[in-house]
Amino acid sequence: MFLKSLSVNNNKLNISFQQRPGLNSEDYYVDKNTGFLVFTDIYHKKRGYCCKSGCRHCPYGFRKVKS
Repeated sequence: MFLKSLSVNNNKLNISFQQRPGLNSEDYYVDKNTGFLVFTDIYHKKRGYCCKSGCRHCPYGFRKVKS
């Protein structure tokens, strides 16, 4: 997914993304509160391994310990 546009209007951040080749709409969503791209458990299962980054929808059970 690529950033298409970024703007601020009435103190609200507007982010527009362009579809990234190789990703389907079921693989991710954009968190409306943070603007972050969030990968779904479907994407993680397709990838086939845990990256140990503490992903929100990790199907492998990894939880990052906050220090």
